[in-house]
Amino acid sequence: MTDCLFCKIVAGDIPADKLYEDDEIIAFWDISPQAPKHFLVIPKKHIDGPSAITAEDDALMGRIMRVGSDLAEANEIGDNFRVVFNNGAVAGQTVFHIHMHILGGRPMNWPPG
Repeated sequence: MTDCLFCKIVAGDIPADKLYEDDEIIAFWDISPQAPKHFLVIPKKHIDGPSAITAEDDALMGRIMRVGSDLAEANEIGDNFRVVFNNGAVAGQTVFHIHMHILGGRPMNWPPG
């Protein structure tokens, strides 16, 4: 996907402050953090959003959850963090490449907004 911001990060065309990278996943700090600790975990494979996940993506999405949790622990928010996936523009999705937000380091109010 040539026009996708996150695909450009995956390709190395746009820099990111990376926390983690392997053959399938990249995690990096959010450039507009909404909490003291706020990072994104994305697959290198382009998937538009949560509603575009297929059965073929099950293992990848499970790895994304595990990597996010491991990174939360490594960044001292492992016991208290919020996980967010937005699906669609009305829900707040602004980059249409699935991404998991991990937010922590402050109390998280409910409902979120």
